Amino acid sequence: MTVVLISLVIVLVLAGIGVLLVSMKEEKTITYTNPVGGMTNIGDPFVLKDGGMYYMYATSAPTIGFRAWQSDNMVDWEEKGLVYDIDRQSNQWATGDFWAPEVIKYNNQFYMTYSARNEKGNLQISIAVSKDPLGPFKDVSTEIIKQEGSYIDGSIFIENDGTPYFYYVRDCSENIIDGNHVSQILVQKMNSDLTSLIGEPQLLLQPDQEWEGLNDDYQWNEGPFVLKQDSKYYLMYSSNYFASEDYGVGYAVADKPLGPFKKAEENPVLSKDLKKEISGPGHNSVTVGLDGETLYTVYHSHTFPEAPSGDRQMNIDRLYFKDGKLKIDGPSNTEQKISLEEN
Repeated sequence: MTVVLISLVIVLVLAGIGVLLVSMKEEKTITYTNPVGGMTNIGDPFVLKDGGMYYMYATSAPTIGFRAWQSDNMVDWEEKGLVYDIDRQSNQWATGDFWAPEVIKYNNQFYMTYSARNEKGNLQISIAVSKDPLGPFKDVSTEIIKQEGSYIDGSIFIENDGTPYFYYVRDCSENIIDGNHVSQILVQKMNSDLTSLIGEPQLLLQPDQEWEGLNDDYQWNEGPFVLKQDSKYYLMYSSNYFASEDYGVGYAVADKPLGPFKKAEENPVLSKDLKKEISGPGHNSVTVGLDGETLYTVYHSHTFPEAPSGDRQMNIDRLYFKDGKLKIDGPSNTEQKISLEEN
C-alpha cells in the first residue's frame, strides 16, 4: 500500500509539473481588429520589416511625396512625417500624383520605388534611396522605364541568388486595346544597383477573368507584388477601379520569376464583404509577423463603404499556402491575434 501511495504522489506531482510547463509555454499574442493604425485618407499600404521594427509607406501626400508610419507590433502605428519630398530633390521632375511607394532593404540601403506625374502629363516611375527607412529618400533614377506611355506601381523582387526583378504596370490611361483602356503587368530584370532595367519588357498579366470587369471601358490589373513559396512564384495583383467596391486581389503562379504566370481559378482571394461594411479591399503587400514565420497581407479598404473613394484605411490579415494555393484569412473585421514570439 505504501508503494502505491508513493507512486500516486509521484504521478500527481509530475502531472502538476506538466500543467505548469504547458502554462509556461502559452503563446504571447496581441489582438487587433481591422482597420489598424487609425490613419485614413491613405492608399496602397506597403509594410517593410527591418529588425524588430515595421515601417509603412502609402499614397499619403499625393501633391508632394510620401509619409511613413512606424510600429513595433504591426498594430499600433506612429506617423513619422514626410520621408520623400519632391521639393528637396535636385531634379524636381514630378508635378503631383505621388502614388504607391514600396521600400526594400538592399545592400544596406533602402530603395523606394514610386510613381508620379511628370511635366509632360505622363505617369512615370522613379527609384529613390536612403540610408534610413525613415528617409530622407533621394531620387537616383527618375526615368527607369524607357518606353513611351504612362507607368505605375513598380515593385522589386530579389531572387534567392541575388538577381533583382522589376514588376510594373502599363497604366490604362494611355494603353488602348481594341478600343478599351487596359492596364498590363510587365517585368524586366534590373541591374545590381537597382537603377536601370535589363532587356525588353515582358508582358505577364492583363484583365482576362470575369471578375475583372471585362465589359468595362477601363480595365485594371495593377499593384503587383511577388513572393516565393516552395519554388513557385506567386504574383499578387489588384483589379477593378480603386474607388469601386469591387476592387479586389487575385494572384497568378509561375515556375520562374519571368513567367509565364497562370491566374488562379479561385480569384479573387480578397474581395468586398458589404455585410461587414468592407468595400474595395486591395493593392496589397506582404510582410512577416513578429514570430519571424507567419505571413500577413497588408491592404487598404474604403473608409466610407457606402461612398467608395480615394479615402482608404489600412488592414492586415494572415496569408498562408495550402496545397499550392494562396489563402487569406480575410477580409476580416473581427478580433484577430498576432504572435509576439519567435518560434
